Order: sequence, then structure tokens, then C-alpha cells
Amino acid sequence: MSYWVYILRLADDTLYIGSTSNLTTRLKDHRRWAGGAFTRVPGKKELVYSEEHPDRASAEKRERQLKGWTRAKKLALVSRDPTLLKQLSKRRQQLHRAG
Repeated sequence: MSYWVYILRLADDTLYIGSTSNLTTRLKDHRRWAGGAFTRVPGKKELVYSEEHPDRASAEKRERQLKGWTRAKKLALVSRDPTLLKQLSKRRQQLHRAG
């Protein structure tokens, strides 16, 4: 069974990250406000990114990783800009070394 990690852009431009075994059903849940409390707010919920994983453990691990990223890095992933994503990763590594 495949699992999915996904990013929604909410009406207020917030990015929501989740994981599921059935992306289609989960998106329907979010759109009819039956998803998590964070996405129960009215307004548009647009799927802007998704990736498939072979099992639940790897999907949940990736979800936790993405939730720890900066907004800029998440947007680079959403826009599928590997150069910017790499630059942002290097910048964060440099900040950790300096601190």
C-alpha cells in the first residue's frame, strides 16, 4: 500500500502538510471541512505538492521533516526549484555551524 505526503495551500496562504494512505479521500475530507482542525477553516484548499512513499513510516518521517522546514524552503519544494532548495539548505547548515 502506498502512502502520500502532501502540501495544501489554504485560503489565507498558509501551507498545511499532512500524510495519508488515500490522497483523493483525504483531499475530499479537507474540502468539506472534515479534515484536521487546522484545515476546518472555510475557503479554498489547493493541493500544491504531493509525493508517494512505499509505507506509512517513511511518509510520516518525511512529513515531520517538511514540517521542520522554513516557509521559504517549503515554497521552493512546491515550486519544484531544486537550485533554490539546495541554496536554502546550505544557508541553514551555515547558520547552525555559526551558532
